Amino acid sequence: MTDATDAGRTPTSNPVLKRALVWGGLLAAVILVVAGVLGLVFAGVEGLVSAVIGTVMAVVFMAITAASILLANRFAGSDVFVGAFFGIVLGGWLLKFILFIVLVVVLRDAPWLNTTVLFLSIVAGVIASLVVDVLVVAKSRLPYASDVTLPRPPSED
Repeated sequence: MTDATDAGRTPTSNPVLKRALVWGGLLAAVILVVAGVLGLVFAGVEGLVSAVIGTVMAVVFMAITAASILLANRFAGSDVFVGAFFGIVLGGWLLKFILFIVLVVVLRDAPWLNTTVLFLSIVAGVIASLVVDVLVVAKSRLPYASDVTLPRPPSED
């Protein structure tokens, strides 16, 4: 099924995922500054801390998804690729789910936290992450059938 030359190839989705991580990080830095300033203006230091925590949460969750796919793509070309890919991506999803539940429980009654600013900064981070993903994928130039090795034409003997 797989050829020995395919084992060293990296999937063509890797540059797209890396670009999404870079642009997502840059946009998250902008959101961090804007949300931090707005949180400080409207809710004081509690708002600033809440904006920082909310933006960091959104960035970490976005990064876990892209990083798990990049990690899983390291198995491309091997016999265990499908199982490893879905196992790693599902593991990343479970990690995000558990981490989110733990953070909600820990931060739920924190007196030093403004829940409105936290919520709005998480929402801004998630929306920005989705916009970055859509723009990066829409502007990427990937063929419909990438990572495919075509058979050689028959030789004329």
